[in-house]
Amino acid sequence: MLLGLGAQAQQVSLKTEYIGNSGYYYLPPGEQPREKIGDAKGSAMVYQGAFSMPLSMKLNENNRPTAWGIGVGGAYVSLKNQNFSEHMVSEIMNLQLGLYHLRPLNDKWSMRASVGIGVFAPTTDFSKISFKNVLGSGGIVFIRHLNPNLDIGGGVAINSSLGYPMVFPAVYLNWRRDGKYDVNIELVEGLDVSVGYGFNERFKLSYALEMNGQVALLEKEGKDVIFSHQYIVTGFRPEIKLGKKGLAITGMAGLNLYRPAAYSDRTLKGVFAGDNDYHFSVSPYASVGLKMKF
Repeated sequence: MLLGLGAQAQQVSLKTEYIGNSGYYYLPPGEQPREKIGDAKGSAMVYQGAFSMPLSMKLNENNRPTAWGIGVGGAYVSLKNQNFSEHMVSEIMNLQLGLYHLRPLNDKWSMRASVGIGVFAPTTDFSKISFKNVLGSGGIVFIRHLNPNLDIGGGVAINSSLGYPMVFPAVYLNWRRDGKYDVNIELVEGLDVSVGYGFNERFKLSYALEMNGQVALLEKEGKDVIFSHQYIVTGFRPEIKLGKKGLAITGMAGLNLYRPAAYSDRTLKGVFAGDNDYHFSVSPYASVGLKMKF
């Protein structure tokens, strides 16, 4: 989340998502067909919010910022799981606080860096949260401005999700085409792909594909484990701008295409294991959100 923070304006966003009820399946490694896990099924409600504010900023001749700023993000997930023979996480709370820095290196390159700390817990009861639920993170990406519509980049991200600092690759992609018809592809904070049409200055309708997720760190059967909840959704996404103050209402109606939800050992082998593909099947999806820049 921290590498994706904006810099040129103070921003607030709120979003509520509903993921409909569907069956729970296991996909074995190889070419074997997926297996349904008994009568297990589930739905989810996701509530998210984020705030970012530049502390200092100046623009160069190419309108690219040198900026320092802070960002705060949070998510709460209520998982309505039914008919599971083993215990499943029923709620997730993610809270993050970070500091970010952006700087143009020359006419073609920029740098974006961040450092932060977060709480990733299977509960909202702070009395049950320990140091094991806390993660430190940081990262740096170098961004190449290929043309006014396309930025690509790469770098490294560091976090302590395995109980010690680990380095992972970080990828940055932002391609957009503006006008009455616009196309946008972002691989920054999750994935966001959209094709939209602006009916007027206040209303735009897009068809979009989004990927998002949350994580809880906990102990299960005496072992430290990670419970990850991810989802890929697609559908029509309207956006209505209210007034001239940067306030907009957004929504989406469509389908959840794929929703992995499973435990993995809090080890490098456990994270990349090929036998933990447990997921919920296709289901209805809807969301509503509010964005403000000021």
